[in-house]
Amino acid sequence: MSDVLDVHLFASVFITLFVIMDPPGTVPIFLGLTSAMSRAQRNRAARQAVAVAFGVIVAFALFGQSLLSYMHVSLPALQASGGLLLLLVALELLTGKMEEPQPSGNTNVNVALVPLGTPLLAGPGAIVATMVFVTQTDGSAADWVAIALGVLAVHVCLWLAMRFANVIHRVLGESGTILVTRIAGLLLAAIAVQLVADAVEAFVAAA
Repeated sequence: MSDVLDVHLFASVFITLFVIMDPPGTVPIFLGLTSAMSRAQRNRAARQAVAVAFGVIVAFALFGQSLLSYMHVSLPALQASGGLLLLLVALELLTGKMEEPQPSGNTNVNVALVPLGTPLLAGPGAIVATMVFVTQTDGSAADWVAIALGVLAVHVCLWLAMRFANVIHRVLGESGTILVTRIAGLLLAAIAVQLVADAVEAFVAAA
């Protein structure tokens, strides 16, 4: 199985992106942005938002490493900056200090693309985390399959969360959504600290 799929890497990618992109936490924002839409329009918006987020993440996964090489940025530097960025996101989740965008008054603006698809779903944290995972691989097919499946699984969860947003919101309620967000922030903070620690260890080893 390890020759076809690195299960540990798949779990790391899935959990990290799941915590960052926070499917349960997107429910109230998605409902707010699509409050004036019909059920069919809301379903279409969910598909479009996930497609945009997936496209952005895949683009950075494929070309992010080339960009790093062009800019002469090392992996430890990316890990450290990514860890600090994820820590800021984790603090926002833990403290509830998150910006909730309001629906645009311009009916020609597709909120599924901006701000929902990006930067809310495919934001800096998810982009940096994906690039870090790609740069850490040894180029084997098992690693690429694990990363691809992890990214795909998270986006499926995002689509399911938005597709059934009304049901999820009724089940979780305001308190349940806040609780899930706080737990996600705690897990993300631990992941961020580990990234920074790995970067410091790499800098020390290279010195």
